[in-house]
Amino acid sequence: MAVERQKVHEQDKIARRSNFEAVESNLTPEQVKLEASRCLHCKNPRCVQGCPVNIQIPDFIEELKQDNIDKAGEIIRQTSMLPSVCGRVCPQERQCEGNCILGIKGEPVAIGALERYVGDNTKAKTTEIIPSGKKVAIVGSGCAGITAAADLRKAGHEVVVFEALHKLGGVLRYGIPPFRLPRTFLDREISNLKEMGVEFKTNVIVGKSITIQQLKDDGFDAIFICSGAGLPKMMGIKGENLNGVFSANEFLTRINLMGAWKQDSVTPIRIGEKVAVIGGGNVAMDAARTAVRVGFKEVSILYRRTEKELPARLEEIRHAKEEGIIFKFLHAPVEILDKDGYVGGMKFEIMELGEPDESGRRRPVGTGEYVIEDVDTVIVALGTNPNPIIQRSAEDEGIEILVDKKGYITVDSETRETNIPCVYAGGDVAPVGESNAINAMGAGKKAAKAINEMLSK
Repeated sequence: MAVERQKVHEQDKIARRSNFEAVESNLTPEQVKLEASRCLHCKNPRCVQGCPVNIQIPDFIEELKQDNIDKAGEIIRQTSMLPSVCGRVCPQERQCEGNCILGIKGEPVAIGALERYVGDNTKAKTTEIIPSGKKVAIVGSGCAGITAAADLRKAGHEVVVFEALHKLGGVLRYGIPPFRLPRTFLDREISNLKEMGVEFKTNVIVGKSITIQQLKDDGFDAIFICSGAGLPKMMGIKGENLNGVFSANEFLTRINLMGAWKQDSVTPIRIGEKVAVIGGGNVAMDAARTAVRVGFKEVSILYRRTEKELPARLEEIRHAKEEGIIFKFLHAPVEILDKDGYVGGMKFEIMELGEPDESGRRRPVGTGEYVIEDVDTVIVALGTNPNPIIQRSAEDEGIEILVDKKGYITVDSETRETNIPCVYAGGDVAPVGESNAINAMGAGKKAAKAINEMLSK
């Protein structure tokens, strides 16, 4: 009899509305063995091709079949230092699992769950590092920075990571809620890098505290900029400056990093009754699910297309629905209503779908029909742009870092090198394809490879 895909245990959908504990737990060892047995170990593994960092997926799963979990961990960490992270937050349904042969007629192998299990239950081995005499500065401690730091340190270079905030992890810490990514595992992955000899400096804003030129003057032979994209995209409508309007970036950062929802917080956030979350991506889901947990009584996600076009992960959408979040489709924001300086409601135009736009999705077209939603808080989750602080400070020093029309740093697609020799960029500040953790890691690996080759000459 064919083995069915093994399911992880999930916290009760009612109970989890009031806590930040992990929604999903790991597969049991017995489930891992069963799930591993489903892998066909294809000669031409499409799952590997679908992984931006090319984890040798059939090989690590084969070790799980043989109960060699430590060997499985070694195989994963040859290309990824963040298995506990990627196993939780990567869009496997569009990448590795989306390319699994079994998924053509049935359910793909649960690659993400297996990777997470291995990451949680194994530790990176420390290997002898032969000093190269070279120094590399990394700007940002998110996915791209952590990945590049690991590869560069293994090559023997002195690696210093500069982080603007007081805690490490970038968007993994301030953006992704702990019910999706428990901090225990993120902290452990970073500790592994510290044990390897990677140095981290927090509260350092490159572009303010120190500049690109000063890093060069301090003897860094290469610089990798992966400072993320922390500048929120807003709607540009009337009422956006009212009290009670947040960007998702601010809302999630204040909750995840600063505990602003707690009664004893020194930077408290106002918790209203009804919140409208604008957007349909993973960040919108994270913001809405977080709003439920901090005490908003009614949480709605309003999106200008239909459910079919939602860009968020299917798992995130399902979890949001289970947690009581209301979805309202074909709603486009028009105005936020003023009530004594605070949000007093929100006006939307009802849309219908027209012809496909440049993204391939059908374009939302206004119908001329309007509705008023009774809300007292608005969270805008429409994406982010890169903060121009590094580029502007470089310009002041006579260094022009080329950017595109949206402000993203332009790089060589393979080496990630900018127009400035020995300066590279990746992650959300210079994205290629979908903006997510694993693609940022892929950029970090490409940059590290190119830097290693450059420093070896």
